[in-house]
Amino acid sequence: MTRDGHWIAQVLTLFPEMFPGPLGLSLAGEALSEGRWALEAVDIRKFAGDKHRTVDDAPFGGGPGMVMRPDVLDAAIAAAGARQPALPLILLTPRGRPLTQERVRALTDGPGVALICGRFEGVDERVVEAWRPDEISLGDFVLSGGEPAAIALIDACVRLLAGVVGEPRSLDEESFERGLLEYPHYTRPRDWRGREVPEVLLSGHHERIASWRRAEAERITRERRPDLWAQYDGQTDGAATGSGRQDRKDDVR
Repeated sequence: MTRDGHWIAQVLTLFPEMFPGPLGLSLAGEALSEGRWALEAVDIRKFAGDKHRTVDDAPFGGGPGMVMRPDVLDAAIAAAGARQPALPLILLTPRGRPLTQERVRALTDGPGVALICGRFEGVDERVVEAWRPDEISLGDFVLSGGEPAAIALIDACVRLLAGVVGEPRSLDEESFERGLLEYPHYTRPRDWRGREVPEVLLSGHHERIASWRRAEAERITRERRPDLWAQYDGQTDGAATGSGRQDRKDDVR
């Protein structure tokens, strides 16, 4: 935690008015108002030295678009770091390492995050060289700026903070927590448009239900995310025999 006792999200952005945005609603918003975490939006434009508050310029070497100026962004990072020196610095960029649930948990266990939201064609590379931020990506796609990615990363972290989710045990069975995608969920009505809830979920037999859910999680992961399945399958092969895995599936027939 930071010196004020909060997990804090510090966001360096050209659009501070975008925050808290969705983070001010639902679980994250309630936790924010309760003081379980804190949010600080740092307006990068305030660190521009000219009267027009210029934050970008044309790229050397030519090409389309504009690039965020290194002097302006450097001043913003330095000022933000002086206020919260313990926060790890992260640049949200399509060229970064993909964000994972494991990384989210590690960030949640720390004092918070300082997130740089790029705009235009990106930030001057010399800022990256000077500050060495951890470069993180949400996936293989491009956004108009880093702000939506920052909101997603913060939300993923905040929901793991103590007391934010009403039933902490539910976090243990979510997608990616055990290397698998999550199993299907059902609720009332029992029969909806001719589609019935799987009988095993109505049995009250906890072991059978747990086996069915694990088998379904494995099936969905195998079908939809072969990359995750290959990693999970390799791990389980080292911990159990093939016959053990078949026995687990037989239990739910």
